[in-house]
Amino acid sequence: MVPFKSLIQLDKASNTPIFVQLSNQLGQFIRTGLLTPGQRLPGTRQLAELLDLNRQTVVAAYDEGLAQGLLESRTGSGTYVATHFPEIRPQRLDIEARDPAIGMPSAEHSPGNQPGYPFDSLDFLVRPVLTQSVGLHLDDGFPDVRLAPMEELSRAYRSYFRWGNPQQHFGYGDTKGHLLLREQLSIHLNETRGLQTTPNNILITRGSIMGLHLVSQVLLRPGDIVVTGETNWAGAGMNIRKTGATLLTVPVDQHGMNVDALTVLCKNQRVRMVFVTPHHHYPTTVTLRADRRVQLLQLAEQYGFAILEDDYDYDFHYLSRPILPLASADRQGMVVYVGSLTKSVAPAFRIGYVVAPTALIDELARLRRIIDRQGDPMLEFSIGQLLKTGDLKRHFRKALRTYHARRDRFCELLTTELSDTIHFTKPDGGMAVWASFDPAIDMDALAQRAASKGLFLSSGVGHNPPGQRLNGTRLGFASSTEEELEKSVIVLKSVI
Repeated sequence: MVPFKSLIQLDKASNTPIFVQLSNQLGQFIRTGLLTPGQRLPGTRQLAELLDLNRQTVVAAYDEGLAQGLLESRTGSGTYVATHFPEIRPQRLDIEARDPAIGMPSAEHSPGNQPGYPFDSLDFLVRPVLTQSVGLHLDDGFPDVRLAPMEELSRAYRSYFRWGNPQQHFGYGDTKGHLLLREQLSIHLNETRGLQTTPNNILITRGSIMGLHLVSQVLLRPGDIVVTGETNWAGAGMNIRKTGATLLTVPVDQHGMNVDALTVLCKNQRVRMVFVTPHHHYPTTVTLRADRRVQLLQLAEQYGFAILEDDYDYDFHYLSRPILPLASADRQGMVVYVGSLTKSVAPAFRIGYVVAPTALIDELARLRRIIDRQGDPMLEFSIGQLLKTGDLKRHFRKALRTYHARRDRFCELLTTELSDTIHFTKPDGGMAVWASFDPAIDMDALAQRAASKGLFLSSGVGHNPPGQRLNGTRLGFASSTEEELEKSVIVLKSVI
């Protein structure tokens, strides 16, 4: 006999009707083999008395089982488990793994937590998820969302609902991204970065990380060699390694990636791609020197490797005009240029872009289609409108002035208050300072002590190359006001 009274657990306070709960549990008993094909169920009156229910509740549960094909009714005989079910051997329940309340496996042994089949869990994909801190913070180099042009964006969103044919702009769109944004972005990139693009050279993505993923998937195969700086952005490295490619590194000094070391590597091995952040190297913020830029492009042409250029913070440079990207001097189609508006406006605006020859853009769009049919047409249209009206450019100019002042004040504070324990070079641009701490300081412990006093900062451990201890971290200044930066330095000094 099946102990229905002890196995069936009904919650009368639940929003799920009792008859549905009863039907679901009977179905679970059938699927796990506790009830076998052709087994007779108790009569509705008998089960109702056993469970202290109204008989009509049990009738409704049985009717639900009949409708789902789990049960079958035999005239004059009763209700039975459907005979078409295969024989299922009941699972043996480990007494120690059983939840005493309902006699079923506890949560940690539940299929809701662990599947019944194996899969590879890749250690290199384990990485803390960064979120915007609401208290004092010296983050990775985030923008100040309080400066974002919210009113202008709201107007642009409203205009989307009044624009064009509703059937057109509320249906499926172009996988490459909204045409208005690609047109305006092409103009913006050509004017500010010296590129020579058309809308067909641009693919809109959900942030630069999606662009890096798509490019890596299209260009790389298992065993391909990819070269990055010895210190590098973890997100890029994770995408490269996920393809099965081999990741090699070359040193990075005060002038950026050591291209001479790359030259030696190219003479001995077939390099498929080089990933670089030349404007401000991540994480150290140094700029790739002009002669090395020329040499890198020449190497790409000579050895036939692709350059994946991530220009994550081009819009924020504080000394005259920023250095033009590698892509602006590319005459042989060797550079794939990736950028984002996430750092320029706000992280929630998942607008990134890939700039490349049209043949590659077409292939990236085909791959993107099977991952994410399209982006957010309303957001893409709205950002396109802000570019067209000049609102976004005005935001860039305002943010540039603000971040410039915050950089100067933050570097002044680090110099006057912490010069004996922190060493840094004032960055020419970007939104963070690369700070090297006294070797005697335990960075993990420092980050924990700071958090206990209401200040978030990264321990920087994730920036350490294998076998090395840099004892440094990025201290973001852009997302904090000057007053908040002053408070943050006071806390940092106290925990040091």
